[in-house]
Amino acid sequence: MDIDTVPLAAAADRTRTGDLWLFRGRTTADRLIQTLTNAPVNHVGVAVVLEDMPPLLWHAEMGRALPDVWTGRRQRGVQLHDLEAAVRQWTGPYGQRAWFRQISREVGTEQEEALLETIARLDGVSFPSAGRLTARWARGRWALRGRRSSGGVVAGRPGVASGDDDEVGGGRLLDLIPRRGRVSPGPAMRMEAAYCAEVVGLTLEAMSVLRPAGDASWYDPGRFWSGDDLPLAPGWDYGREIAVTVNPPGSPR
Repeated sequence: MDIDTVPLAAAADRTRTGDLWLFRGRTTADRLIQTLTNAPVNHVGVAVVLEDMPPLLWHAEMGRALPDVWTGRRQRGVQLHDLEAAVRQWTGPYGQRAWFRQISREVGTEQEEALLETIARLDGVSFPSAGRLTARWARGRWALRGRRSSGGVVAGRPGVASGDDDEVGGGRLLDLIPRRGRVSPGPAMRMEAAYCAEVVGLTLEAMSVLRPAGDASWYDPGRFWSGDDLPLAPGWDYGREIAVTVNPPGSPR
């Protein structure tokens, strides 16, 4: 087996909090995103691996096929999913290829707490409309670093999904990790809408893995591909992409 290719089970076992997961599709919409952002990928998420829980994927998407681990609902927009289930969804029904990039150094308690606070603040934020998404990507490609846009943020209750969501049972992530105690969601201000790369970028900024980009719209999926340059904070780095193979359900892992 090529050392740069691993099966999903092995990738899920190897992934750690802060790892990047990247996806590339072949639909018209996927290719449009790749063209608009001048990137080989059209979707990105970040791994969340805490204590004895299964690996999770923190990202944003238009679909609501999987239950959100944080709220227990099916919802559109910013979501926290079981990682293996999410990768199977993206490589199966969505027809994408998957890779992951491993973070170095190892994430510590301070970064984990910042991650959980970001999840509490952003989970359930809507996915932007196609027109707004295109405009934000165009703006982001020309955004000057160090200038944070003041738009796109509204008051709201952190961690509450907006729009059409379905209860599917289950509890919040915090119920599954009681030893961490209460996680503060921070100020009751949240983005009106966010796409996948913004969520990943803002999360890694909160964890102090990335230096502030100045404007969240500066992030697009291609920024997280190894061919681009991320504004990494001192002491942090990412490896090259490792391709992930996914066997059909029911076949040997």
